[in-house]
Amino acid sequence: MPTWLDVSITSLTLVFMLVGLFGLVVPLFPGIVVIWLAGLGYGVVSGFSTLGWVVFGFLTGLMLFGTVVDNLMMGAGARREGASWSTIGLALVAGVAGTLLWPPLGGILAAPLTVLLLEYLRTHDLRKAAQALRGLATGWGLSVLVRFGVGVVMIALWGLWAWKG
Repeated sequence: MPTWLDVSITSLTLVFMLVGLFGLVVPLFPGIVVIWLAGLGYGVVSGFSTLGWVVFGFLTGLMLFGTVVDNLMMGAGARREGASWSTIGLALVAGVAGTLLWPPLGGILAAPLTVLLLEYLRTHDLRKAAQALRGLATGWGLSVLVRFGVGVVMIALWGLWAWKG
């Protein structure tokens, strides 16, 4: 029978993982990393069994995949619709800076506005700038779905570890 401490650790880990999962809809919020850190904390506090090490290895791989695919899908969407590489890079920087300076809305506003402004300045065509912005938004939407799925799989794997481990 689990002790109150075991139940508390498991419950707290689940709460942090759910915060990470629902934070995935916020651009630039590292929800996948939050889920991974909760799994790491669980392993450190509860101990890593053989199953724990295997599951944590999968969690690490999924975290890396989810983080990379997020950035690639948003940038690829903008690039496919005509945005330059420099615009994409500056939009990423603006998004991070916006998130740090005015959380949580700063990043949500800074990255798309940067794409729109820089593409308009580059092309002098508002239609093309809006098209690049649409590509960024489409890529972001698809990345949310992928990251959310990855997050659900990560939490399910941790649940197996907590239940069997």
